[in-house]
Amino acid sequence: MTTTTSSCLQFLRQYVWKPLVVGRANNNGGSLRFYRLPGQLGLMKRDETPEYPRIYPTNTTRMSVPAFRVKYEHINRGERLDEEVILHGRIQAVRSHGAKLLFLVLKSEFTEVQAMFNLHTIAGSTNVADIDPKVLSRGLTRGDIISVTGRPTRTPTTGELTIDATEPPLLLTPSLVPVPVKLADEDRRIKQRHMDLLVNRRTADTLRLRSYLIKYMRDFLHARDFLEVQTPILAENAGGAVARPFTTTMAGAGATDLALRIAPELWLKRLVIGGMDKVFELGPSFRNEGLDQTHNPEFTTCEFYSTYANLDDLIGLTEELVCGLAEHCQELIATKLDSLPAIDTSIFRRPFKQMEFIPAIQSAIGITLPDLSGPDALDTLVAELESHGIAVERPLPTLPKLLDRLAATHLEPHSAEAPLFITHQPVCMSPLSKSFVCPETGQTVSARAELFMGGRELVNMYEEENDPFAQRDKFIEQAKHRDTAADGASAVNADGELLIDENYVQALEAGLPPTGGWGCGVDRLVMLFAGTRRISDTLSFGNLRNVVTVSTLKRPFERDRVDVDVDKMKIKPAQGDSHVENSPGFRRLVIR
Repeated sequence: MTTTTSSCLQFLRQYVWKPLVVGRANNNGGSLRFYRLPGQLGLMKRDETPEYPRIYPTNTTRMSVPAFRVKYEHINRGERLDEEVILHGRIQAVRSHGAKLLFLVLKSEFTEVQAMFNLHTIAGSTNVADIDPKVLSRGLTRGDIISVTGRPTRTPTTGELTIDATEPPLLLTPSLVPVPVKLADEDRRIKQRHMDLLVNRRTADTLRLRSYLIKYMRDFLHARDFLEVQTPILAENAGGAVARPFTTTMAGAGATDLALRIAPELWLKRLVIGGMDKVFELGPSFRNEGLDQTHNPEFTTCEFYSTYANLDDLIGLTEELVCGLAEHCQELIATKLDSLPAIDTSIFRRPFKQMEFIPAIQSAIGITLPDLSGPDALDTLVAELESHGIAVERPLPTLPKLLDRLAATHLEPHSAEAPLFITHQPVCMSPLSKSFVCPETGQTVSARAELFMGGRELVNMYEEENDPFAQRDKFIEQAKHRDTAADGASAVNADGELLIDENYVQALEAGLPPTGGWGCGVDRLVMLFAGTRRISDTLSFGNLRNVVTVSTLKRPFERDRVDVDVDKMKIKPAQGDSHVENSPGFRRLVIR
């Protein structure tokens, strides 16, 4: 018999197969493993229980490992309750003790409970009392998912919380591949995120913290009468700030060009115009730009809009939210997520420090900035910087990007130890915010603030521009900056028309009340409170590069394939099995 298999030669271990022989095939270096079923397989299965059985209704209480430990933690040493429960979990360890005692350690959500099988007293099969626990243990493997029916107890010698089994274990799902004890290799952790979550508690705790953090934010906004909404992710216009979008073309009649949203901002403000005074959305946004430790092309944001709120109101609400999150996350870390580093809540004290953009930049670099609203602002600023020995890379960035880089170099590092608001950015950096002339500098600036912590931007907020004429002019300036951008983002469509959201401008004509807008990067908030250095650590399957790597991995049988002539391989029977091929305990080799 000749069949085809992959070079990795990893075969299914159905239920309780035990290695019979290890061989080589075609010098591919892969271990060819054969398995047999122990004769005691029937003792670990209910009569006529199918492979991968369903969970059927029962009058017996079913419990997870964490729930079992919480409910029965009070049991005293040597005490055994009369109530019977069914415990589900994944096997962490298997060991036999003495002639008729078997112990399993069940694990779920990094909580463990011991299961004890006393074969003298266990019920189920008429032959159970004759089974050697060492033989029974060979039928179970680390990683198998089982259910155990028994009574809660605490052992008299070690005081270990235990479920004292009254029936043999029921195998629910076998682990067909080995579950590692440790997984430190970064490449394997990303490619096998499911294994990473099983063995690395910090990975799992970071994702749990993310879930708790998102719930806290939702509850915070709901408690202040905000209405959660969903707006389009795919539309003709990406909307929001200057960034290169992901684009596609819709199939069918018309072949419309579409883009994934950069931000939900314009849609949310349309809802405010429509009479929804307080709205928020928490969901994904996309930017077709590079990725690094703090940036990912797909990211999660929370944006809210509140009528009749000014910049001071937004700053106050931000301080309240961030301080509350710090306290909440630290409480979770102290009680549930103890693999994460503790949060120093003392640095989150109101009011947070504030720094005005233009005066702070001028003080840091020692020059007076030119009129940043003038037509030659970029050239004038570059000349001024270079005359003072400050190099500007070529090709020249846009004016907003150059100012952003100056802030990243000279202002944002001041947030290394404590939260910092940078306020009143030049109007060219904030095309959707209201603007005014700063009495101190004479520059036209925006009614805007950004919150930084640890050198990273966390929150952006401003008073919304509600003058349709001023907004259209700002859209035009924004499009010009996009057209000169070095990243390839275009400011015009195929017909050479400026990409301006005229529908939004038209909506403004119906009247947008004075409104405060607020947005934050959820991923970066998780980074802050989980103590991680990379945004990929806060995402279920890492950054986009990791996701592409995982999604393009081929199944083993789709990789290099080799022919294995099973009949020509010499198989040495296991000790005590002189006729393995004819033994009812031998499972036929299945090769994909």
